[in-house]
Amino acid sequence: MAAEDPSVSGVSGRYATALFELARDEKSIDAVRADLDRFEAMLADSADLKRLVRSPVFSAEAQSKALAAVLEKAGISGISANFLKVLTANRRLFAVSDVIRAFRALVAKFKGEATADVTVAEKLSDKNLDALKTALKSVTGKDVALNVNVDPSIIGGLVVKLGSRMVDSSLRTKLNSIKHAMKEAG
Repeated sequence: MAAEDPSVSGVSGRYATALFELARDEKSIDAVRADLDRFEAMLADSADLKRLVRSPVFSAEAQSKALAAVLEKAGISGISANFLKVLTANRRLFAVSDVIRAFRALVAKFKGEATADVTVAEKLSDKNLDALKTALKSVTGKDVALNVNVDPSIIGGLVVKLGSRMVDSSLRTKLNSIKHAMKEAG
């Protein structure tokens, strides 16, 4: 399956494929996805956890002990916890974000979902996320999973990338196009 999807390749693709196949066999895809989403949210919120994951300075043993404590606190267990521990033991924890992204792509393909990368200037409310999902579903005819990134530099609006299509309605892009039009006119 990984070979068919160009977004799922390399080290992260192999680990994601192994996790996906295990989760599928155990009929726990949704539980694993929820655990990985929770871990990724913790990673985004904690500079210390990011440092633990990315820094080669920590030994595998130190990473393993710290990760075990984090997983216990987060309530992540079973396949997901064991998988993260294997990544740590194999010194591949630095690739966890790529593995999670590849895992999501495999799940989306398995469930017939499309995945859209959305960049916004500030965090969207649940109401706005639901409206965006509904709008994208009407365009694609599929359920759409969103990977939302917050980037204040776009000032406002949003940038949506769905497959090979991209819609950029960010304020930064609009201001740049006005700037170019003024340069040409002046």
